[in-house]
Amino acid sequence: MAKQVIPRDFVNTFSIVGYDPDTGELGVAVASKFLAAGSLVPWAKAGVGAVATQSWVNTAYGTKGLELLSQGYTPQEALDKLVEEDDGRAVRQVGIVDVKGNSATYTGEECYEWAGGVTGPNFACQGNILVNEDTVTAMAETFQREKGDLSDRLLKAMLAGQEAGGDKRGKQSAGILVVKEGGGYGGFDDKYMDLRVDDHPDPIRELMRIHDLHKLYFKKSAPEDILDIKGDLREQLVDHLYQLKYLTEKNVSDDQLFEALKSFHLIENFDERIQEPGRVDKKVIAFMETLVREKKV
Repeated sequence: MAKQVIPRDFVNTFSIVGYDPDTGELGVAVASKFLAAGSLVPWAKAGVGAVATQSWVNTAYGTKGLELLSQGYTPQEALDKLVEEDDGRAVRQVGIVDVKGNSATYTGEECYEWAGGVTGPNFACQGNILVNEDTVTAMAETFQREKGDLSDRLLKAMLAGQEAGGDKRGKQSAGILVVKEGGGYGGFDDKYMDLRVDDHPDPIRELMRIHDLHKLYFKKSAPEDILDIKGDLREQLVDHLYQLKYLTEKNVSDDQLFEALKSFHLIENFDERIQEPGRVDKKVIAFMETLVREKKV
């Protein structure tokens, strides 16, 4: 039997689309042995739905799929219409979820094995050129079992899929897109999270590292993380800010300390974690401690 040749523009991929009914967040996570799969596969719009289009990618499945959902089509109805109108349907693979938690997945009959998908309330998993079906099964089980933010659940599902087998040809890229109303920087759009690892030997774990940085920099402080600056904590902050050159001496007034701390927030991009004078987020302190340790090494 002749060896099956896989075209280079065939995005052999596994992905998950998901919805969080508690927060209204919609998202897509993807990994592939393909350069920058995160630039092609994920599509999402707050209040509407999310789409993953892969295999022999047709990006119109993203734009038109979201348009159909906004018109009131269910994910299955939208998918049926997209497939019906596409002459290349046999090599497409798509997953869709909407804001009611309805989901659908499609795998064309000419997608390379192993290829298929799994759906459930609030999610759809799919993949092609996989080691076996354990990849999508593990993703589905993990997404349904895990708690926490949608982005955390999506990435944990992707990691479980990779560990269960993943892409038959190996690893190269990964990406995650999460949207919610007013979720963009400054609240000007819905793009809460749009992160990519375009070329890396372990892209999902690298994406998870970047994802943790995103949460650190852009997620607002939790009430339980906010501390009063007094006593030993005040002395600790003064010492750290002095070592990091934000203070020129340690005998400083509260106003001098608070101004130095504000400068640290702005220079290190902790805009979302700035507190009123006299208070500080403990995650900012932890980051500061890391910088001090690195400085001493």
